[in-house]
Amino acid sequence: MFLWQLCRVTTAEAIRLLEKFRAGGVGRDQVLHSFQAAPLADLGFAQVDTHRALRKGFPEIIFGQGKTPSQVVKIAAKLVEREQRVLATRLAPEHARALRKRFKRAVHHELARCVTIEKRPLPKREGVIAVICAGTSDLPVAEEAAVTAEIMGNRVVRVNDVGVAGVHRLFSRLEVIQRANVVVVVAGMEGALPSVVSGLVDKPVIAVPTSVGFGASFGGVAALLGMLNSCASGVSVVNALCACSGGL
Repeated sequence: MFLWQLCRVTTAEAIRLLEKFRAGGVGRDQVLHSFQAAPLADLGFAQVDTHRALRKGFPEIIFGQGKTPSQVVKIAAKLVEREQRVLATRLAPEHARALRKRFKRAVHHELARCVTIEKRPLPKREGVIAVICAGTSDLPVAEEAAVTAEIMGNRVVRVNDVGVAGVHRLFSRLEVIQRANVVVVVAGMEGALPSVVSGLVDKPVIAVPTSVGFGASFGGVAALLGMLNSCASGVSVVNALCACSGGL
């Protein structure tokens, strides 16, 4: 029962409470009362998961598409109350304006269609994630993955416009790519780039199809199927946010 109650507070709150309890700064009843708080915030239009960070290591991500600016701001405000970092994705300009007006630390990543809010810079993890983009038209999805990885505490190196139509461009950046611990490859059209990259590196490759293309690309289906049918080893296929995350 105690472990379930512990899951109802954030990681930082749990650590602070337990340290205070160990030092004699708070009593047992006060600690138990704090652990019994509800694991969500009911906003009427949304049920905000307030202990996602404890379970997953990062707070619930706000998916802005389909939400009003007011709804996005209210969800963000509830998360900011408890968390050090907040990420909102797939935002229209009016969403970004509302967030920047409400939160002075909000940063609008226009190309990625994201807003990040950080109360203070956090230390980066060891290692590097390489985010590779096949073409300039794929950049919004690649930047979404890169911004997501960065706000989650990772070091990111970007490698843009290295699609298979001019594969020599990829080879010129190969040393940088091979030094990465994980490689995220974003591509549309026929979706061939992840297979090429995976054959050149000994690290996991996360393939992200986009809807960029024409004719037989079928709005991204061709890229998706091409990646799923890859003959290269070590390729996992996901959508943009899942390259690094999960959200509301």
